[in-house]
Amino acid sequence: MVAKSEHQKLKLLYLYQYLVEETDEEHPASMQNILAYLNQLGIRAERKSIYSDLEALRDFGADIIMCREKSVGYYIGERTFELVELKLLVDAVQASKFITRKKSEELIRKIGSLTSRYQASGLSRQVYVTNRPKNANESIYYNVDKLHDAITRETAVRFTYFEWLPTKEYRLRRNGAFYTVSPWALSWDDENYYLIGYDHDMKEIRHYRVDKMLGIEETGQHRQGSNLFAQLDMAEYTKQTFQMFGGDEAIVTLKCSNWMAGIILDRFGSEVSILREKDYFLANVKVCISPMFFAWVFGFGKDMEITGPESVVEKMREMTGQAASLYQSKEG
Repeated sequence: MVAKSEHQKLKLLYLYQYLVEETDEEHPASMQNILAYLNQLGIRAERKSIYSDLEALRDFGADIIMCREKSVGYYIGERTFELVELKLLVDAVQASKFITRKKSEELIRKIGSLTSRYQASGLSRQVYVTNRPKNANESIYYNVDKLHDAITRETAVRFTYFEWLPTKEYRLRRNGAFYTVSPWALSWDDENYYLIGYDHDMKEIRHYRVDKMLGIEETGQHRQGSNLFAQLDMAEYTKQTFQMFGGDEAIVTLKCSNWMAGIILDRFGSEVSILREKDYFLANVKVCISPMFFAWVFGFGKDMEITGPESVVEKMREMTGQAASLYQSKEG
């Protein structure tokens, strides 16, 4: 049979696309709607042929529902993703600082294509609900992909690494020399992506913010550091680093008010050592000693105190003393 138009043999595909994009439970399409849409595309069709096409799509696996509330209409019922799942994906994309604003908008539009245009418009409105700061480095989206590939292929990578200056310009670390790192894992911490790998120059496990990495390329070398990573508890490692600000590891004793039990268990896990007293408890935790750790403790005021070891207590005294000196009255 000769096609009646150049689009005629694509009728089934256009019909399915129309149902996916234009219908949902609240917006069924009548047979008149369907015929009018196909006619706009230059595709002539009769009701009988549409009935056959709808049945063929059902046989293929499409969940096409016929409703009879006011008049007969058709819509796509069950989809790969439920609307609530798409909303969660949109929220995750919008909340992620490591994804640029431009890339967030592109991803949300693509997520919206998984449902009808009516429901997609509701997803788009969520973009303006949480006005989170977004990363300006467009390349991070592709950096993550490159690093995943290198991890899969078990090959080392090299890149340059930068830091921000007060002028809002960046400066390359190591005077622009390449970092050569064997990638072992990617971690999403505090809404930033980090590469955890074996640094070939430093001969140790290190972590790097992916959005500060430039010019990532595979070296062709098989990755190193397998012995170190075989001994590493990745979940414990990321928990200890406190937002990836590293330092020397130590077992620290924290004196905490009883109401803080949930905070300690959420942060360090249910296996943390706790000694209960009457009005407080002592928790022995393994942490990386860093300014971020001290700031975290300081944020709880009198409800949390470092009681040991003395070397860590002394570092806390130094840090709080330096902070206090900044705010001493300069009068007199």
